Amino acid sequence: MSTAAAYALSAPDGSFEKVTIQRRELGPHDVLIDIKFAGICHSDIHTARDEWGRTRYPCVPGHEIAGVVAAVGSAVSRHRVGDHVGVGCMVGSCGVCAPCLADEEQYCAAGATMTYNSVVDPAVQPGGHTLGGYSTQIVVTENFVVAIPEGLGLDVAAPLLCAGVTLYSPLRHWGAGPGKKIAIIGMGGLGHVGVKLAAAMGAEVTVLSHSLSKQEDGKLFGAVGYYATSDKQTFRDLRGRFDLILNTVSANLPIDDYLRLLNLDGTLVILGLPENPMSVQPFNLAGYRRSLAGSMIGGVAQTQEMLNFCAEHGIGAEIELIAADEIDGAYDRVVASDVRYRFVIDVSTM
Repeated sequence: MSTAAAYALSAPDGSFEKVTIQRRELGPHDVLIDIKFAGICHSDIHTARDEWGRTRYPCVPGHEIAGVVAAVGSAVSRHRVGDHVGVGCMVGSCGVCAPCLADEEQYCAAGATMTYNSVVDPAVQPGGHTLGGYSTQIVVTENFVVAIPEGLGLDVAAPLLCAGVTLYSPLRHWGAGPGKKIAIIGMGGLGHVGVKLAAAMGAEVTVLSHSLSKQEDGKLFGAVGYYATSDKQTFRDLRGRFDLILNTVSANLPIDDYLRLLNLDGTLVILGLPENPMSVQPFNLAGYRRSLAGSMIGGVAQTQEMLNFCAEHGIGAEIELIAADEIDGAYDRVVASDVRYRFVIDVSTM
């Protein structure tokens, strides 16, 4: 076993404290990563504060991990010491079910092993559950480590390991590209990356945000339209406009209002997960053969594809870099929507 510094919560109402954690010994197919940057995702907050009701403590969140390979196991072929690499939301899956064989490990029939808070054999991770990227080092099997291409900074790449692929996957699945009219609901940590990606794919992108406070940013990121959803006229002006709408917010929205913005055969994809069930009028689906769908992150191969695309098009997340002892304050600011656009922890401050 080896040790690493980390920041952990011991209870849902506690504060982050610096601790020492154990990492497993390097196996033949393992990669030891010196973590340089770790993004803060809203799901980190939900998990750390036990808002989904299944958190295991001590909790070390973090699934937007960017770093440098420090050592590799004897059978590793994909990565070498010194490589810039990343780890996203998953660190394992069964590898033999249909989704896994289709490079869709996030839908593993046996349940993917998430980067933190997943139950594992104590021999794999001392303590019996995975501990994430708010730490100085992590050991991950090579199949779940992706390469961060040259020219893509580790700090702005870190949020792409979750936020980036969460938007890239549905954009690819539903055929974003020239001639497609796409709307992004919300322009926060997820949405701003989605605007950049969809614009780079050649789609016509519109932002649907509560207010116009980020309108200039939206246009800078590639949006051709920006509308305030607090204005009822928005829903009249845009009726039947879009081929694809990606909902990145986790609040409960009046979904029927947004469904009516879809064209014939349009799809509204849920990415943000609200706490309460949604209510939908069936006619708003049947009337224009519309679809309501969901999407969850992306597989490892698609994550690599996304990083390569971002490097090619100069796309990185817009970040605020913080020290490790600022995590609690950053969590509060995320909840208050007071960040442009993603907090990233400088792990050197641990």
